[in-house]
Amino acid sequence: MLVAGVGPGLGIAVAARFAREGYRVAMLARNRERLAALAAQDPDRLVPIACDVTNPAQVDAAFDDCERTIGPLACAVFNAGAYRRGSILDIQADDFEYCWRVGAFAGFLVGQAAARRMVTRGSGTILFTGATASLRGGANFANLASPKFALRAVAQSMARELGPRGIHVAHVIIDGQIGADDTTPALDSRLRPEAIAQAYVDLHRQERSAWSQEMDLRPWVEKF
Repeated sequence: MLVAGVGPGLGIAVAARFAREGYRVAMLARNRERLAALAAQDPDRLVPIACDVTNPAQVDAAFDDCERTIGPLACAVFNAGAYRRGSILDIQADDFEYCWRVGAFAGFLVGQAAARRMVTRGSGTILFTGATASLRGGANFANLASPKFALRAVAQSMARELGPRGIHVAHVIIDGQIGADDTTPALDSRLRPEAIAQAYVDLHRQERSAWSQEMDLRPWVEKF
């Protein structure tokens, strides 16, 4: 199992949740030291692999390293993203391109690398982390909405192409702010990372006659 884009929030929550299910989990991120610290939570099952997910050669090498270390991938999760707030009048071209590369191009690279390995076996799950911005662009959020829209389109295209070949592809819209793993009333108005991670496990376990292509997660206080 592999999670691309692991930090102290949702990324490590997903990795740790799958680890508790018995999987060995490759965790990809650029910061080698932070990865090592996160992997120390469960050194037998969490495997840190330093990788810039916007670099095609590094992504391919990381997937090869993962399969050599932990075996054939059953599930891959793309959780990377970047956002640099700014008015459409002021956004620098370099910032816009950077957010797109991390949020969309990297998703394509990770999804493709996973698909190429899974399709030969005729099974596997590929999950993409989306956001409210996957559905609508807000003022000052062009740097987030553009890559999130694109990532959703990649996930939809992959699902339609790969589903008949045994690969379950799903896109998860995180429609709200992610908070802490705390169930007190003062804090559970935000999405708990552990609760989101459980939804990812559930998606991976879905029976193929009723696969979800998209799941919308939002806190209970949302005014629908």
